[in-house]
Amino acid sequence: MTEPATPALATKESAVPLLDVAGLSKTFHVARGPSGRNRLRALDGVDLRLERGETLGLVGESGCGKSTLARVLLMLERPDQGQVRFEGTDPFALRGKELLQWRRRVQMVFQDPFASLNARLCAEDIIAEPWRTHRDLVPAKERGKRVAELLEMVGLRASDVRRYPQEFSGGQRQRLGIARALALEPDVIVCDEPVSALDLSVQAQVLNLLTDLQARLGVSYVFISHDLSVVRHVADRVSVMYLGRIVETGPTKQVFDQPRHPYTAALMSAAPVLDVTSGARRDRILLKGEVPSPLDPPSGCRFRTRCWKAQDICAQEAPPLEPSGDEPRHAAACHFPLQEPATR
Repeated sequence: MTEPATPALATKESAVPLLDVAGLSKTFHVARGPSGRNRLRALDGVDLRLERGETLGLVGESGCGKSTLARVLLMLERPDQGQVRFEGTDPFALRGKELLQWRRRVQMVFQDPFASLNARLCAEDIIAEPWRTHRDLVPAKERGKRVAELLEMVGLRASDVRRYPQEFSGGQRQRLGIARALALEPDVIVCDEPVSALDLSVQAQVLNLLTDLQARLGVSYVFISHDLSVVRHVADRVSVMYLGRIVETGPTKQVFDQPRHPYTAALMSAAPVLDVTSGARRDRILLKGEVPSPLDPPSGCRFRTRCWKAQDICAQEAPPLEPSGDEPRHAAACHFPLQEPATR
C-alpha cells in the first residue's frame, strides 16, 4: 500500500482544513415526551474542523449528540442545516462516481468488535469486502497480498487470513476492524468508542496501534469517547459537547488543565489526577440537577440550569463559541468563562 508522507505538525492549521463543519443541525421526530414535544434536536449549530494528520477528541455525556455527529460525517444522516466541507467540497452535493470516490476517504471503527464483524466471513473476506464496491483500488490478483500486508500492519499474522472473527480475541477483532477501515486508504477514520469494550491492558495496545498508524500513514481521527484519560492520551485537540452543542474546543492540554466552560471544568474535575507526585489537586465540582431533556432544552445557554455562574443573560442569549484567554484556538461558549486553572 502506498503510504502518504508523514504530515507536518498537526497544530499548524491549513488555509483549507481537511474537514470543516459549520452550523450543523439535525432534528429527529420521536414519540412525544412529558413536555408534549416530539422534535429532538440532536445537533444544534455544531462547528468543528479537522486538520490532516490530527486527532480530534469528542467528549460529552451520553445523549449529547456525539454519535449523531459521527453519522452525519459518514453521510449516514443528512443534516437539516449547516455545511460539511471535505477539503472545500460538500460531500452531500456529490453524485455517482464522485460520491463513490468520496466514501472511500472517510471510514469508521466501531465500538463493539464482537458485533461489527460478520461472523460468517473469514478475515480475508472481511478486509477484501470493500474492494468489491471500489474495484479500481486494488487489482483482483493483488488482493491476497494486500490483505496479508494489512493484517501485519495492525499486528496480526498474515497466516490469519482464513480465521473467522470468533477465533480472535476482543483486541484482535478490533485490530481486524481497523484493518478493514484501512483497506480503502481513507483520509479520516471516525473512531466511536473504539476501546471501551476491551480490557484495560488491551486498550493501551489498540491506542498505541492507532497512534503508530497515524504517524505512518498520515490518517486523521475523529475520536469519540467518554473516557477522558483515553482522550487526553490520543487527542491533539478536544471538543466538548453538551445537549447537541460544542461548548468548548481547543488544544488538549489547555482544555484539560485550564477549562473555560463550567461544564468542561466539571467533567475534568471528575477525572483522576494520575501524577500524585506533582502536587496538583483538582477540587471536585458536583453539578446540581439532572441533564435537561433534549426534547425540551433550556433557553439561551443549555447548561445554565446546572451552572453555578448562570445569570439572567444566560437564559436570554445562547453564548457564541469564541476564543477565551490568550490562546486563539481555545474557544468556549460561555457568557462568563472561567479564568482560573482547573488544577492548583
